[in-house]
Amino acid sequence: MNLYDELLSASAGEPSRLLLQTEEGERFSYADAERESARMANYLVALGAQPGDRITAQLDKTPAVLWLYLACLRAGLVYHPLNIAYQASELEYFLADAQPRILVCPDRASSLLEPLAESAGVSHVLTLDPDGSGSLPQGAAGCPGEFATVPRQAEDMAALLYSSGTTGRPKGIMLSHENLAANGRALVELWGFGPGDILLHTLPVFHVHGLFIATHCVLMSGAAMRWLERFDAGAVIRNLPESTVMMGVPTYYTRLLAEPAFGRDCCRNMRLFISGSAPLLTETFEAFRRRTGHVILERYGMSETGMNTSNPLHGERRAGTVGPPLPGVEVRVVDDQGSVLPAGEAGSLQVKGPNVFRGYWRQPEKTREDFTPDGFFNTGDMAVRSADGYIAIVGRAKDMIISGGLNVYPKEIEQLLDGMGEIKESAVIGVPHPDFGEAVVAVVVAQPGHALNEATVISFAREQIANFKVPKRVFFVPELPRNAMGKVQKNLLRERYGDCCREGGAFT
Repeated sequence: MNLYDELLSASAGEPSRLLLQTEEGERFSYADAERESARMANYLVALGAQPGDRITAQLDKTPAVLWLYLACLRAGLVYHPLNIAYQASELEYFLADAQPRILVCPDRASSLLEPLAESAGVSHVLTLDPDGSGSLPQGAAGCPGEFATVPRQAEDMAALLYSSGTTGRPKGIMLSHENLAANGRALVELWGFGPGDILLHTLPVFHVHGLFIATHCVLMSGAAMRWLERFDAGAVIRNLPESTVMMGVPTYYTRLLAEPAFGRDCCRNMRLFISGSAPLLTETFEAFRRRTGHVILERYGMSETGMNTSNPLHGERRAGTVGPPLPGVEVRVVDDQGSVLPAGEAGSLQVKGPNVFRGYWRQPEKTREDFTPDGFFNTGDMAVRSADGYIAIVGRAKDMIISGGLNVYPKEIEQLLDGMGEIKESAVIGVPHPDFGEAVVAVVVAQPGHALNEATVISFAREQIANFKVPKRVFFVPELPRNAMGKVQKNLLRERYGDCCREGGAFT
């Protein structure tokens, strides 16, 4: 099988059907997607890319990024997307670990990335700019618009994504053709996608939510999408009347509720609002229902698994829960000894199914560590299961922050700050934030004799790491609170600084 064939099967009889329309009014059909991805696939192969090779992409959101992803699938290549906010030190690690054959980036980033690519043994650095220009489209333009899809085995890798671990070392998540296909099939049916749907696509496409969940639901059902480069509340309100479905992170919905123009009228043609990537507050859930008459459908997934559970399309959507497991997906809640807990008791959430990834790239020991002997994946999340099967996520066993729908691992930030000469040690925590859900906050012990301020620390971090990881606030203490075993008591820090960002915080 090849995931590409399944993605395009719903539109096979009507290739002229609209697939994508941009905010500027550009329109692209399924035939355009097939032709442009064929040209890119031919060009990548001409440059020496062979099935299984990684193709790294750090790109702005444009239709051409979708063509590149489809090109990689049909040529049997492994698509490796990177957040456009990543900085040099982060990119150096990803390139060295993934060892891609080809790197694609905007021209503005090529001077930074070319030396890193050369050091990592990358054969070619291609450019693709937001306006559609660059060496990739230029080279592809001279290639044929037909390409014979390369057969792949179900377990062959289709995409490689990175998710940092609590140790600070990012792990490559190997997603197979069948992982992505199985999840797409289940969601199309579960959420009722069809050719008449128009998805309002405002999510980034370097992330599972925007690249796989959103676009796969569209492609596998023959639907269309309104394609916005980024979330903007005004643009969303303008496009909602012509849309039927929207997917977003909780931050999107809180920002819409802050707009006086947002209400029932602009949602008149909508059939479904879906939220994920971070917990949706009950007050947001209820406020949205009062304002629009729509009940947000919340679901739960991970980079390693795609979607695992979902509130129903038809049936009760419970605030504070992420619904029952998807068809074909098993979930269980266990205690520290691995024994399944009865309904109502909190424990570790484990999942199993065709959606669950094949393992971590070149980290077999970590793969064995995160899977049980009977094949369940340890999600690291704490959950409660109701008597009728609804899952509620009640916490995270892993020390992780979800800010604006993006995962932030404190250890990575702490290692960075502890490397700053003026800092003796640091502790990074997540605190409630009205817009981002959680905000990154650093609590710092300065080296003796060094005077530091909040702005200096934040400026240092901003130069080194992606903006969503940068602390919103920095607090200075003589020493960090520790228990009898010497472990930093982050629960005390969260209690002490838990209200510091409830009004948004000074640094954003």
